[in-house]
Amino acid sequence: VVINSVLGEGTLREVAEAQGIPVITYEAGEALRFDESCIRAGVKGVLNVMHHLGMTGSRRTKAPAEPYIARSSSWVRAERDGVFLSLVALGAWIKKGDLIGRISSPFGGDDINIHAPAAGILVGRNNLPLVNEGEALYHIARFEEVGEVAQSLEEFTHDIEEGPTLSGEPPIV
Repeated sequence: VVINSVLGEGTLREVAEAQGIPVITYEAGEALRFDESCIRAGVKGVLNVMHHLGMTGSRRTKAPAEPYIARSSSWVRAERDGVFLSLVALGAWIKKGDLIGRISSPFGGDDINIHAPAAGILVGRNNLPLVNEGEALYHIARFEEVGEVAQSLEEFTHDIEEGPTLSGEPPIV
């Protein structure tokens, strides 16, 4: 899944762009954690790009799959402080209005249900149980053919998770 995003001021991407250097930023997994399947996917992507550019001494014999480029994306933010419970997994195909999470007050009171503001693929999710008002909870990427993207993403994830470890390396723990 590719999201074509605006350049952030003061970022490495901004400096590279100003110097005419193309940049791809890979974002996956969870902050402060190693996620073996995300690492595998990233290494596979880097190797695919290197093969495509002829940087590995040989070109790919098989044409690479066309990426799915999101037409837009949006963040869902916490409406209040509280205990956050996510009800959907990363990579999930969600429809507008789906119940995707809940924020509860640790001191009682009504829960706040979080509904998807748009249909799309969930590409980012907050995993912390305590949230403050305004914090990002979900990142939803929107596509023309969301069902096709969801199916392709499911197949890719299965291949990555079930695939062999890279170069016989032991798993990352």
